[in-house]
Amino acid sequence: MNVKNELLSTLAESDGDFISGAALAEKLGVSRNAVWKAVKALEAEGFSISSVTSKGYKLNKNNNRLSAELISPFLRTKTIGRTLKVFDEVDSTNNVVRELETEKSPSGTTAVADRQTAGRGRIGRKFESPSGKGLYVSVLVRPNFGLEFAPMITAAAACAAAEAVEALCGGKVMIKWVNDLYMNGKKICGILTEASLGLEMRVLDCATIGIGINVRSIADSFDEELKKTATSIEDETGVAVNRNKLCAELLNRLEIYLGKIEDRSFLLQYREREMLTGNIISAHVGEDTIVGEALGIDDNANLVVQLPSGEIRNLNSGEANLCRIKA
Repeated sequence: MNVKNELLSTLAESDGDFISGAALAEKLGVSRNAVWKAVKALEAEGFSISSVTSKGYKLNKNNNRLSAELISPFLRTKTIGRTLKVFDEVDSTNNVVRELETEKSPSGTTAVADRQTAGRGRIGRKFESPSGKGLYVSVLVRPNFGLEFAPMITAAAACAAAEAVEALCGGKVMIKWVNDLYMNGKKICGILTEASLGLEMRVLDCATIGIGINVRSIADSFDEELKKTATSIEDETGVAVNRNKLCAELLNRLEIYLGKIEDRSFLLQYREREMLTGNIISAHVGEDTIVGEALGIDDNANLVVQLPSGEIRNLNSGEANLCRIKA
């Protein structure tokens, strides 16, 4: 790690406290002039750093630049995020992780981007991913559990993301089955899980979990039509969440929730947040559209729906490509 990156990590670890130039120089094993030059280089890259005579330097809380050096100090994981790559711009973080998977990257390898040029949701829908506004994260996991648990990955990830958002902004987050997070009736997050099967098609080789969260205000970034259904954490709560801390919190909780899949204990949290239950919903199933009452979530994270005929259907995310509350 070079002086600039070491300095950034050290400032992040101080969590907003000043560190003197002398202390930084000693810790990094360089001159105070080298510290000053590294600070100026970081400021030129867009990092917000305060410098006060007799106090030293600190990383300002309003910093909105994503960096591995600013995420890593807050990680409490064993594997997720321990191989971490942060990009200014990519087509899709899921694409990046899939390319890394071919290189046999370890489980937990994570790609984070400030902007996606071709972000996508389920069934090929576009996911708007403007610079400076969101957190776009994809994680490669190589599960130890069987293929039958694969459909639950997205639901577990939704719980992790909801908890992470709430921890930093205090607002209430709901889940719309199966992969969307909502605040005050509008979408703030989408999740796309893409799995690869083993050669015998009976085992899950790996999965890429893509999570996109609208963090900062999207008022000047989304068109009027999109703003009718989408929002951001800041727009709903007034809190300008630190994207680096949110990323670390998301990865911390994701590792915990993935560990709850086999015993299905995460479903309690999922059911408490799920917003379709009790409503009349419509869903596209294959080429048909069905309408019925959402009764709840079963033990495989399927949506249980009762049709007007009385028939009970358990919908999985593969067959129901759009589910919404019917007015």
